[in-house]
Amino acid sequence: MKLATFHDATGTHWGCVDGPHIRVASDAPGAPPSVRALLEGGGDVTSRVLRLAEREVRVLPMSAVRLAAPVPDPQKFLALGGNYASHLAEVSRINIARPSGQIWFNKQVSCVSGPHDPVHLPRVSSLLDYEGELGVVIGRRCRHVAAADFEQVVAGYLICNDVSVRDWQMRAPTHTLGKSFDTHGPIGPWIVTTDEISDPHDLGLRTLVNGEARQSARTSEMIHRIGQMIQELTTAFTLMPGDVLSTGSPAGVGGLMDPPCYLRVGDRVRVEVDGIGFIENEVVPEPSQPLVGVFTSEHRS
Repeated sequence: MKLATFHDATGTHWGCVDGPHIRVASDAPGAPPSVRALLEGGGDVTSRVLRLAEREVRVLPMSAVRLAAPVPDPQKFLALGGNYASHLAEVSRINIARPSGQIWFNKQVSCVSGPHDPVHLPRVSSLLDYEGELGVVIGRRCRHVAAADFEQVVAGYLICNDVSVRDWQMRAPTHTLGKSFDTHGPIGPWIVTTDEISDPHDLGLRTLVNGEARQSARTSEMIHRIGQMIQELTTAFTLMPGDVLSTGSPAGVGGLMDPPCYLRVGDRVRVEVDGIGFIENEVVPEPSQPLVGVFTSEHRS
């Protein structure tokens, strides 16, 4: 099953994708208001959604909706660094050593954006880069999960682009600032539930910029497997329904090309993962006006 959040003329809704159509499960009486709320409800998510979608709900053509981030409001958005040997080999050229264990960092949840939303080129940096990755969506509250039991706590999989501002990323070992600019967490296009992905460790992953292949790998190349990731994280803290884990990126990032090839305004970045689909985002200038409610010094009294 493919669970999607989307916008149409009447607002924001969620439903299940059926080929060229989407069944608006959130229309059903008593339906949870969001995908995260659905996951928080527990139980067999697929059977619950099917029961909702079988009721008198709208069926819309996909061409009539705009997909949003499947979980627009995760409590956590965590990403794993250096999880492909090919990427570790390319970063070794700039004297970054292979870590002895898992290196996790936060992407602030305010960076989450939709699978086809624009990505901002920051006003403060031109060193904008891409990292195509497989994402994992947690399906139930969990702590101290054994690696072998990871499938019991995973709702499904999606695609992430771990967009990075390289000079800001390198300001501190945490990487948080350079990984968390607004719009720099496009995810989607939907959550593919675990029953449709027989082996998440055997999927092809590709990143293209303006149609040019930049990254190509299989998830079998990951150093740390998904069960190991979840065991590591849940040893320290509780994972919650809707949390997103981005599992690392292979070689081919723009900043380590020779010469470096950072993203520019007008570039289109497409990340594909077998069995899931693709996300594609255009780079645009960061808007010049502050958001409503954000005041510069001259507006303060």
